[in-house]
Amino acid sequence: MINDKKVVVIMPAYNAEKTLKQTYDDIYKDFVDEIILVDDNSQDNTKNISKNLNITTIVHKENKGYGGNQKSCYKAALKANADIVVMLHPDYQYTPKLIPAIVSMMAFGEYDAVLASRMLGNSALKGGMPLYKFMANRFLTIFENIFTGEKLSEYHTGFRGFTKEVLKSLPLEECNNDFIFDNEMIALLFYKGYKIGEISCPTKYFKEASSINFLRSCKYGFGVLAVSIKYRLAKLGLKTGIFKPDGKKLDFSSEIEYFK
Repeated sequence: MINDKKVVVIMPAYNAEKTLKQTYDDIYKDFVDEIILVDDNSQDNTKNISKNLNITTIVHKENKGYGGNQKSCYKAALKANADIVVMLHPDYQYTPKLIPAIVSMMAFGEYDAVLASRMLGNSALKGGMPLYKFMANRFLTIFENIFTGEKLSEYHTGFRGFTKEVLKSLPLEECNNDFIFDNEMIALLFYKGYKIGEISCPTKYFKEASSINFLRSCKYGFGVLAVSIKYRLAKLGLKTGIFKPDGKKLDFSSEIEYFK
C-alpha cells in the first residue's frame, strides 16, 4: 500500500512464458498488494508459470483479444478491492521498477491516471524500437494532441495506471476488444475531464517481447485516427459510440474463472 491505497498490478498475457518470471521478479512486492494475470487462451505454459509464482491467475477459455483481456483484468482488480490499478505487460518491454513512482502520482490525489512514456527522455530508439514504429508513434501522437487539445508525449504505451474511480466511471464495456482499446481509454479520460500524468520510461525491444506486425500496426493506426476524429466531434456535440452518455460500464456481476 501507498498512502493506505490498495495497489493491484494486472498483467494481460498471451504466450508470455519466456518473460513472465523476469517481469515478476522485478516488481517491488513491498509496494504491491496483489498481482493478477489474465491468460487470454495462450498456447504455451503461461498459466502454469503464473500459478507457480503465486500470481492470482485467470484463464480465458477462448481468446478475447487485447482489449477484452484488459476488461477481465480491471474487473478482477476491482473485485479485489483495488484503489489503484497498474497495467504491466508481462513481456518485459517495460521496467516494473517504476511501479512505485506511477502509484505515488495517484495515491496522493495529484492524478487520476498515469502513463509511462517511452518518448520522454529519448529512450525509445535506444531501446530498439523499430524506426517505422517510432515515426508512426510520433505522427499519431501529434495528430491526437491536435484533435484532443492535449499535450501528451505518447498515447500508445502499454504501461499505465488508474484509480478505481476512473475504472468504475468509464464506459469500458463499449470499447473495442482489440488493440485500439488503449487509445479509446485515453480519449475517454480526457472526455470525462480526468487528470493524466506522465513519467519517463525506458523500453526494451527483443525477440521474446510481444509486438504486433506491420499490417496490424496499420489497422491500429487508422483506428487511432478514427478515435481522435470521433472525440473532436463529440466535443462539438455529436455524441456517438463510446462518447454517448449512456455507455455501458464494466459488468462486475459476471463470474471470473480463476485457474486452480
